[in-house]
Amino acid sequence: MIRDITETKECHLNDPMDLFHSGQVVKICAPMVRYSKLAFRTLVRKYSCDLCYTPMIVAADFVRSAKARDSEFTTNKVGDHPLVVQFAAKEAQVLCDAAQIVCPFADGVDLNCGCPQRWAMAEGYGACLINKPELVKDMVRHVRNQIDNPKFSVSIKIRIHEDLKRTVDLCQKAEAAGVSWITVHGRSIEERHQPVHYDAIKIIKESMSIPIVANGDIKTLKDAENVHHLTEADGVMVARGLLANPAMFAGYEETPFKCIQDWVDIALEHGTPFTCFHHHLMYMMERITSKQEKKVFNVLSSTSAVLDYLNDHYGV
Repeated sequence: MIRDITETKECHLNDPMDLFHSGQVVKICAPMVRYSKLAFRTLVRKYSCDLCYTPMIVAADFVRSAKARDSEFTTNKVGDHPLVVQFAAKEAQVLCDAAQIVCPFADGVDLNCGCPQRWAMAEGYGACLINKPELVKDMVRHVRNQIDNPKFSVSIKIRIHEDLKRTVDLCQKAEAAGVSWITVHGRSIEERHQPVHYDAIKIIKESMSIPIVANGDIKTLKDAENVHHLTEADGVMVARGLLANPAMFAGYEETPFKCIQDWVDIALEHGTPFTCFHHHLMYMMERITSKQEKKVFNVLSSTSAVLDYLNDHYGV
C-alpha cells in the first residue's frame, strides 16, 4: 500500500486548509480513474499543482481487502503532499474505517458525491448521494468525530441539482457537519458535455462560509483564472486539462518537452505499467504531434519502443 514509508500513529503531514487561507486560488489535480496515481501526481506537483487527489477508491473493498489496499493506494513520505484520498462510500462507519487506515499517510479524505457512472449509481455511490443530504451530513460528521487530528480534512465532491436550492441545502448541511470544503462540478447528473453552469457554482459560493472549489471544463491556466473570476471560488480542480498538459498550472499552453522528459524519468523510477505510461504520453502529445506521428506512436507496444521513438523524434 505505502512504499518507502514508516508507519506512524499520528496524522501529521500538511494541512490542506492552509492552502485555502493563502490568499491564492488553490490549483488541484482531480481524482481520475487509472490516471491520478502517485507517478502522475509527482509530475503535476513539479508544475505548480498545489493539491492532488487519488483516484476514487471503493471504501468497502479498501477496508475489507489488503489486496485492494495494496493495489489502490500508493504514496511516499517525500513530496506527495498535501494529498486527499477520495472514497466511494454509502455507510458512515465504512468511510470512517477507510479514513482511519489512510490517516497516517494522507492529509484528508473526500467523499465522492459526483460520479454519474451507472455502476456507481446502482451501488448507491457517487452522484446519487446528492439526493441524500442527511446521509452525506452523517458521513461527514462521523469522520470528523472519529479522526483525532483536527487538521485532517474531510471534503465532498458533488454535482448540482436542476433545482439549485437542493444543492445549496446539501452544501449547508455538509457545512454544519464540519466539512472542510466542497468541490462543485457545475453539471447535473444527466449532463455530460453540456456547458458548465459556472453561475450555479457562484450562487453556492455566495451561500457558504467554507471554501468552494470549481470543477468542469478547465483546460488552461487562463480558463482557471476566468472560472475563478466567474465563480469567486477558492480553488479550481482540473482533470482532462492536466492529462493533456500536466504543466498547465505553470502557465504552459501545451506540454513542454521538459515535462515529457520528466514523465519518462518519473514513470521509469516508479515502475509505472506500460499501458499507463503510454496512455499518459498519448494525452500529453495530442496537441504537438501530427496525425501521421500519432498513427505510429499510439500503436507502440513496449517501453523500449516508446523510448526509442521519443529519442529519435524529439531528443527526449
